[in-house]
Amino acid sequence: MGFYWIKTNSIIKKIFSKYVWDIPNNENKIYLTFDDGPTPQITEWVLEQLQQHNAKATFFCIGKNIETYPLIFTKIIDTGHCVGNHTFNHLNGWNTSTDEYSRNILDCENSISNLLLKESNNTSKLFRPPYGKIKSKQAKEVLKQGYKIIMWDVLSADFDQTISTEVCLRNVVSNIKPGSIIVFHDSMKAFKNLEYVLPKVLDYLDENNFIYETVR
Repeated sequence: MGFYWIKTNSIIKKIFSKYVWDIPNNENKIYLTFDDGPTPQITEWVLEQLQQHNAKATFFCIGKNIETYPLIFTKIIDTGHCVGNHTFNHLNGWNTSTDEYSRNILDCENSISNLLLKESNNTSKLFRPPYGKIKSKQAKEVLKQGYKIIMWDVLSADFDQTISTEVCLRNVVSNIKPGSIIVFHDSMKAFKNLEYVLPKVLDYLDENNFIYETVR
């Protein structure tokens, strides 16, 4: 598995200051996010866990998965969560031309728009680049199209099948602070870690009086 930051370095945040890495506040608010769904059974399991804690989250969805599992996507919306664009095919921006990348984002946007209810909680256009990899020119185009580029403050690394569930849990609880944007994945690959970690993280957040907010 390649190198990645668990806690995003402050220097990185300053260099790429046009991206949203966290949302500082004095109200103990944190921001749970889930990438790569909707995924049968797994996304629905996540929604059940969140409901038990009256927790809201933001789901960065892949367009192809939205079109394959529209009922699950609609359930995300109907249960009061927010959604964002994660490209149609989970593209690595570093390996993709800007034109192709932009088209893929538009395809995902169309998938979202076809199912998104006007009365939903989604009040802004949110985009998260798969793998966190996006070229400067691509980012400029995304911002030009009115998106906010949402990155993260805390990476659970639930996708990393070489780490233990305890390490994955520690990645989250030892790095959370008010304003943190935390990344999980509602995917098959991540589920071994997610199934263990998410309930414990939700318990921890409740015990420490954190307030769940969606990204806007």
